[in-house]
Amino acid sequence: MNGRALLAAAVVFFAGPPAHASDQWLPVREISLEVRAGSPLDFSSVLPNDTIDAGHRLIAGPKGQLSFAEAPEKPVRMLCASLAWSPASGGFPDHDGADRYARQLALHGYNIARLHFTDASLMFGRHEDFDFDPETLDRIHYLLAALKRNGIHWIVDGLSSPRGAYGGYDDRWDANGNLKLLLHFDEEAFAHWKRSQEKFLGRVNPYTGVAPIHDDALALVILANENGIEFDGVVHDRPTKPPYDPALATPFNHWLVKRYTSTETLAKAWGDLEDDERLETASVKLPADRYADSPRMRDLQAFIVDVERSSAARMSKVLRDLGYRGLISTYNNWPTVQTGLSRRDLEAVTMNTYHDWVGGYSPGSALLQTSAIADSANYMRMIAAARWLGKPFIVSEYDHLFWNRYRYEAGLVMPAYAALQGWDVLCRHAHGPIALAYGEPYPHKKAMLPYAIALDPVARAGETLAALVYRRGDVATSAITIPFAVRGEEDLGEDMQAREPDQSTDLALVGRVGLKRSDPARLDIGVVQPRTQVSADILAEFRDIGILPPGNATDVERGLYESSTGEIVLQRATGQLRVSTASTEAAAFSSLREPIDLGILRIERADGNGLVALSALDTPATLPDSRRFLLVFATDAQNTGMVFRDSEEKVIEDFGRLPVLIRKGEVDLALSRTAAKWKLSPVGLDGTVHPPVESGTGPISFRLSNDAPDGPTTYFLLELEG
Repeated sequence: MNGRALLAAAVVFFAGPPAHASDQWLPVREISLEVRAGSPLDFSSVLPNDTIDAGHRLIAGPKGQLSFAEAPEKPVRMLCASLAWSPASGGFPDHDGADRYARQLALHGYNIARLHFTDASLMFGRHEDFDFDPETLDRIHYLLAALKRNGIHWIVDGLSSPRGAYGGYDDRWDANGNLKLLLHFDEEAFAHWKRSQEKFLGRVNPYTGVAPIHDDALALVILANENGIEFDGVVHDRPTKPPYDPALATPFNHWLVKRYTSTETLAKAWGDLEDDERLETASVKLPADRYADSPRMRDLQAFIVDVERSSAARMSKVLRDLGYRGLISTYNNWPTVQTGLSRRDLEAVTMNTYHDWVGGYSPGSALLQTSAIADSANYMRMIAAARWLGKPFIVSEYDHLFWNRYRYEAGLVMPAYAALQGWDVLCRHAHGPIALAYGEPYPHKKAMLPYAIALDPVARAGETLAALVYRRGDVATSAITIPFAVRGEEDLGEDMQAREPDQSTDLALVGRVGLKRSDPARLDIGVVQPRTQVSADILAEFRDIGILPPGNATDVERGLYESSTGEIVLQRATGQLRVSTASTEAAAFSSLREPIDLGILRIERADGNGLVALSALDTPATLPDSRRFLLVFATDAQNTGMVFRDSEEKVIEDFGRLPVLIRKGEVDLALSRTAAKWKLSPVGLDGTVHPPVESGTGPISFRLSNDAPDGPTTYFLLELEG
């Protein structure tokens, strides 16, 4: 769980005064959050999970997309449940809880789960190396079996905690320890990691009868979470420490000897060697400032690329030697040019990204209260340009974090663009994506918190929409692919933090983008090296040669982007994202100066910012023909008694407590359909359909309020007769 990769991102502030009046915040009344079978929130029939067997083992298909082994030509989209439990959030459930939880995940539309920080949970309170807590191990094994029974595949981290399986530590979820760095250089650290895989992945699960590493349910192993060398250095940066760990010095000198042979040759290449730096004595220094550009920094990047590629290959061989057949990835964050080169030989690319990152839960923690639409979905674009075309692409973590008041955007921004890009897995990071009830007696379940979407009605509404927009395939994948040419090491500059420029990544709002090994002189269509082109010129060329539809409304100067499919429109100036498809129409908006006409759905008025979506529930699920629709309306939510240090609500003083409060909101809606009879019923957060609040005959239009008689909600069921 880390969003530091966004610290370098450009920030555009979108003004919006917070609401303070007590009558604008409505307490949630539900206690149970278990979705009722057969309710409008039960997607198990709309999105059924297949039985996991040899034929339904996930593989990389011939075009680089995830598919089942029995149908390699047919891509599958995987909606991922992030399971990053700790004792503070309740830990792994007992057997009954695991059965209920896995079943609920299937009802919510999840078909893959990522187990994150399992090493920390297994070693919590343990004093001897590899002395896994037996009860926790049993619970993990049972949960894996329960997930499999419900058709939910697994993603597992080979290493999450920098403490690994060493005994005697009580800070396993913190950024202390240097195991992730030492894996690249130290034989003892590598042997420790290897034994961890043997002890956990290689151990037979008594509830499945097979070791996880041989199980058809295990789709992907991330060798180590966020283990890039440069990123690890940033995580451990302290004012009193040099920027680079001394463990890098000797390997770096050995690498320089192979490249330059002599001190004199190195001095000519760098031009800044000090008198006491000599290759012959291995005394060449690491850069003294990671943010100062220099030839020394360029060579350090090249060194890191070589080390990281070699390290990933060596760790992958361990898993293959143990009999693992699934996909392998690593270096799953930090979208820089250097890390892109380190990822080029991986079987699959995994990436983490966050909008408005929050550093912790302590008083004084702060965010920026900015809109993701206002910076043209930069957190999505950064990782889109880190993808390698022709390989499965997995978003192993993303979030638009609580308590940002624009986080309703995440339910449309990431699922819609993930579908447009044709990404394979989408995983919104959390302790767990759902909870079975409000009021569980654990520190991280007593209030909504960052990185904990289960208790947040706004985030949950977004995940509900993601199941339809992304997994069901309501938004189509672009037929246009825009490769970003990669030559190799010569693409490295003197800036360690360099990444693909914004003037190129905004192409991800129009068509599929990704890295591709290419001689720029032979690249017919795409972004060449060096990156001097601007997206407006590339799109103009696309129009001239007929790749982009002539009516496409994209205007880069105005911040207006229409997808090549015509289904997604982002308007930066107005803070709006619109999606119009055959099955779902939706809009996220920071303001509504004039009505939004999406086709079937028209949003005529709103009293504040929010997300509105209309999705067909019938089969086939088309808005012109369906009789049952799920209507999503998300505004904002806070905890009771939240206290901020500032009027703009950027700096937290106290997260408060339950019950959750939903910000009251109203929108006026109309559909371009008529019916002999129609009715609109609130749907509780547990799927309970309550008595209708609106009904009529003929034209369908109504004022929608989330202040429902049985309590505030984000869901409504619209039903038509005749």
